[in-house]
Amino acid sequence: MEKRIITVGRECGSGGHTIGTLVAERLGLAFYDKEIVELVAAKTKLSPDFIAAHSEYFHGGSLGHIFGYGGRFAASTRTSSSLQDQMYFVQTELIREVAEKERCVIVGRCSDYVLQDRGDVLNVFIHSPMDFKVERSVREHGLKPSEAASILTKRDKGRSHHYNFYTNQTWGMARNYHLSLDSGLLGVETCVDLICQAFQA
Repeated sequence: MEKRIITVGRECGSGGHTIGTLVAERLGLAFYDKEIVELVAAKTKLSPDFIAAHSEYFHGGSLGHIFGYGGRFAASTRTSSSLQDQMYFVQTELIREVAEKERCVIVGRCSDYVLQDRGDVLNVFIHSPMDFKVERSVREHGLKPSEAASILTKRDKGRSHHYNFYTNQTWGMARNYHLSLDSGLLGVETCVDLICQAFQA
């Protein structure tokens, strides 16, 4: 089956967003990362900043249920009415909608798991050594060198817990993806080349 969708899981600081952007540009695909945040915010009426801070990082059930939409979202949850679950299921619905609508690259947000029943998806995970991630985050995102490693580790722990909780899979484990690439070893451009080749194979 011809591939239509690329999902990109990534460690914080590994360049996954940049790689996904370049892949989308080269292949002429739509690109979704923060765009998913905007879609979730529009549907839930929550602020984009709140969605960005909570929709990909596990916070447990302490956020509480604050949707007052007549149960429209609560009906889609499992057994919990936590805001974390509400956001996850709205996000899942939107990921499926955009994957059905157009050929695209989707970054993070358990998209590999959400779209696991489709045969037209290429799942990629980008990782790299901590020194590469620190150097890149200091240079491109302005993190302080003394704080970067701690911040990146904390963010990845949040992503990992979120992914593991909702998928019952292990975040970053190679068997969950078609390609697992070390951007520190290979470089951004080589990662882009390899992903494009796999997508077109």
